[in-house]
Amino acid sequence: MARTAGGERPGGGPEVPIGRPPENRRQAMVKLMWIGIWLAYLAPPLGDLSGGGHGPWATVLGALGLAAFVAVYLLLVFRYTSRALGSHTLDCLLAGVLALAVCLSLTMGSPWLVLFVYVSVSAGAVLPLRQAAVAIPATVAVLLLVSLSHGYDGGFTPWLVTPALLGGFAMSGVRQLVRTTVELREARVTVAALAANEERLRMARDLHDLLGHSLSLITLKSELAGRMLPDHPDRAGEQVADIERVSRQALTDVREAVSGYRRLTLSGELAGARTTLAVAGVETRMPVEAPAELPGVLGTESEAALAWSLREAVTNIVRHSGAGNCEIRLAPRQTLDGLHLQLTVEDDGHGLGSAPAGNGLTGLGERLDKVGGTLDVRSSRSGVTLTMRAPLDPAAPQDPPDPSRGAGLTGSGA
Repeated sequence: MARTAGGERPGGGPEVPIGRPPENRRQAMVKLMWIGIWLAYLAPPLGDLSGGGHGPWATVLGALGLAAFVAVYLLLVFRYTSRALGSHTLDCLLAGVLALAVCLSLTMGSPWLVLFVYVSVSAGAVLPLRQAAVAIPATVAVLLLVSLSHGYDGGFTPWLVTPALLGGFAMSGVRQLVRTTVELREARVTVAALAANEERLRMARDLHDLLGHSLSLITLKSELAGRMLPDHPDRAGEQVADIERVSRQALTDVREAVSGYRRLTLSGELAGARTTLAVAGVETRMPVEAPAELPGVLGTESEAALAWSLREAVTNIVRHSGAGNCEIRLAPRQTLDGLHLQLTVEDDGHGLGSAPAGNGLTGLGERLDKVGGTLDVRSSRSGVTLTMRAPLDPAAPQDPPDPSRGAGLTGSGA
């Protein structure tokens, strides 16, 4: 099901991303609910308290101990997954829940042995893998020791050993998953920052190459014209004319460079589409890169038209389709009108229905028509398929493939 960039399901409640602390009260309540739902297994000690088998003081102290145990458990599992606690505080809290489990089990009876399951889960949630691999079996060993030393019902204890082991190691695996997700998110941010920095350096080099020589020449000719002006005005006029010519050429070069920066490319739009659809929660299969080798040359205008088409198609999927899956294909096709590069975007949303084509699809058709391409729209209740084609020029000389452009049409799930 598609999700918006803000972490909300369309028409649904807030969703807390893995490895991130809740951003508002609603997200905190959702996360607390998912953690607190497992407290339902505290039914045995609650039943023991309400059964009236203990005196008034024992009942009150047992209730206070259970409340303190639950509070520390929630603090460990809820708070630690959002913001890590200090190692000393963490050790004290784990020792505290273990001590409460031991004391309550020894004084209140065998139903309270279930607390050791929560101790094991807490250890798996907050301890590194190597420490958890020791702490979880040790917790189970204490459970068995308490049970055997007081002769508790042997039929109840074995039912707790397996949940304690599985629950603890399962939470340890969840902790590793959260850490991996956080590291992956940080790596993506780092890669994006490095890419932006590399792009700034490239632009700086291009501008230096474009303007460095021209501005140096203009400066020298200006100084020369200033020295010639009193005695040789004709020669100074020639230098001024040269300054005008060089400055006009520099202006033309800068405009061409800026136009190149602004021009959309298929590779750039494919990368943008992958990120946009991933953020929206749409499962996607698409090319990693635009084809490095084609049977012809895709002109600048044709590539820009396909790039705009891809951007508009992805925008429609995220905003309007309600799709959960999307597939993007890019391959050359021979048609009756000649050789074309075909871009196909298919989703499993609710379709266009009987509504007329919007301005976005109309604009796509007009843009592709200007370059000699075509747009084909197929809509049904099972989704929309957009097929966009732009002509390839088989007669134009083709540059050798650039090995840095990647692996071509390698499929990948976003």
